[in-house]
Amino acid sequence: MRSTPPRRARRRVTTSTALIGVAAIAVLGMQAVPATAQSPAKPPAKGDPGQLPAKVSPTEYKALVGKAKAQQDETASALNVGDKVELKAKSVLKNQDGTTHTRYTQTYDGLPVIGGDIIVHRAPSGAITRVTQSASKPMKVNTAPATLVSTKPNTPKAAGSVAPRKVVWMDEAGDTVLAWETVVGGTQKDGTPNRLHVLTDATTGKKIIEWQGVQTGTGRSMYSGTVELGTSQSGGSYTMRDTGRGNHETTDLRGAQSGKGTLFTDTDDQWGNGAASDRQTAGVDAAYGAGQTWDYYKTVFGRAGIRGDGVGAYSRVHYGQSYVNAFWEDGCFCMTYGDGQGNSSPLTELDVAGHEMTHGVTSNTAGLIYQGESGGLNEATSDILATAMEFWSNNPADVGDYHIGEKIDIFGTGAPLRYMAQPSKDGNSLDNWKPGAGNVDVHYSSGIANHFFYLLSEGSGQKVINGVTYNSPTYDSKPVTGIGRDKAAAIWYKALTEEMRPTTNFADARRATLAAAAALYGGENSTEWKTTANAWAAVNVGARVDDNDPPDDNEPPGDTTWADGKTYNAGDVVTYEGVQYRCLQSHTSMPGWTPPNVPALWEAI
Repeated sequence: MRSTPPRRARRRVTTSTALIGVAAIAVLGMQAVPATAQSPAKPPAKGDPGQLPAKVSPTEYKALVGKAKAQQDETASALNVGDKVELKAKSVLKNQDGTTHTRYTQTYDGLPVIGGDIIVHRAPSGAITRVTQSASKPMKVNTAPATLVSTKPNTPKAAGSVAPRKVVWMDEAGDTVLAWETVVGGTQKDGTPNRLHVLTDATTGKKIIEWQGVQTGTGRSMYSGTVELGTSQSGGSYTMRDTGRGNHETTDLRGAQSGKGTLFTDTDDQWGNGAASDRQTAGVDAAYGAGQTWDYYKTVFGRAGIRGDGVGAYSRVHYGQSYVNAFWEDGCFCMTYGDGQGNSSPLTELDVAGHEMTHGVTSNTAGLIYQGESGGLNEATSDILATAMEFWSNNPADVGDYHIGEKIDIFGTGAPLRYMAQPSKDGNSLDNWKPGAGNVDVHYSSGIANHFFYLLSEGSGQKVINGVTYNSPTYDSKPVTGIGRDKAAAIWYKALTEEMRPTTNFADARRATLAAAAALYGGENSTEWKTTANAWAAVNVGARVDDNDPPDDNEPPGDTTWADGKTYNAGDVVTYEGVQYRCLQSHTSMPGWTPPNVPALWEAI
């Protein structure tokens, strides 16, 4: 992924296709007394408070998006994207210092471009300061090849399928191809709705990529104790409609697998009994989890709801029969929870609810495609920010920890679903990056970023946190000293909303978090920036910043041969294939980031 100043910006393409679908999370509680109150967000220590997200009201957010839409043509012209490319404003993030970060999708010759979102960063004055994108050259796609009709797939017969449409696919390297996008409906084996997106080359008919539009996960239920809910009074009864959180509604599907469900009602505003025997209990857990997640994003990051527009999603409980999962789906803008084995353990635990709602936030910001390395980052984002929310919530019945779904006991052994300090403890997840990580199930490749976040927050080695013992190893057997969970979460959220794109991989996630750490905490000499770099190195993504390879005696001083995995500072000179290049931006090189390939980082001299 490249981040370039506008003078270097080349033509790029994006689309706002919904790439995220379902995720899991759980929450529990009965209404009576409020849980422990939260403290207001604090600016990062020794950092730049101006780089934190501003608290933007729904009205202000709509105005920001409206202004971005009004500037679409002007922005496209400034970036010289070409006559066939149009920009479509998707979302805007504003910082406290007035800087803005506008995410655009693109169309090419009228076709949506999947995977090519660009992010335009503007100073408080409105001037473009840099652009984050994949492509380094203008797009050129034949949108009407002779073989187009013969390669068009048939429309799948499964209910909910979508007929093939013509699109442009842009991969993480910025290469583009004309493609057919087909959405396969129906139901997955475990009862989860199926929204499988399949892209095939419109010239050859070969499959390019596929990803699931419904993202799944799991959590716990009935463990948050007595909690306060946002409800509404209507006539002589009460409903689970939270007017203080965007009119979020909680409904009962009564075993159905479609539809919105029936809004929960009650005569005395006292809900559930803390057990699965009362249908309201699962609704209490779901509503509480949604409310805590809403409050976390608003209080800590100034974000008014999943989209930032103040509109609440809705939660559906009692999905299907003995359904052991939960999910987020863009199509309904909702979270859905099963009741677990024997319909006795609703998957409505607190960190599960946060996980599912965060899938919605990811969909409306970075749009990380739910496949390959970007899919692993998508899953990890939900685990990371759900964990941060759980600690922030400070519920004495469900204290914060670095385990996911630890109280649901899905396996019947008391073990959690995932371990962030040492992901491989679940028998499947990856502790560290390795070649082929993108071929691992996204719930397991997520371990790489989960492990990074734990190390960045708490550091390596053995320690006890809230009564839980952790012992986190590192790939290079070197220690990491954490910077604290609040700072780590601020870095991840800023990277997600301002830097990451649909095809971001682990190497680009390192770049994105380093950019966020530098902006928040005082540049590349800060402890936070260095720890971010070293925490990634500790999971085998890039090199440590304090590791300096000895100079080659055969190379002249100040002139070294470029290599991946090395840290370069602005002004450094390297030689690559006989040509000298000067470093423009400090960074740690990654495979493929050769000087001629990344003009935002190197210039020939």
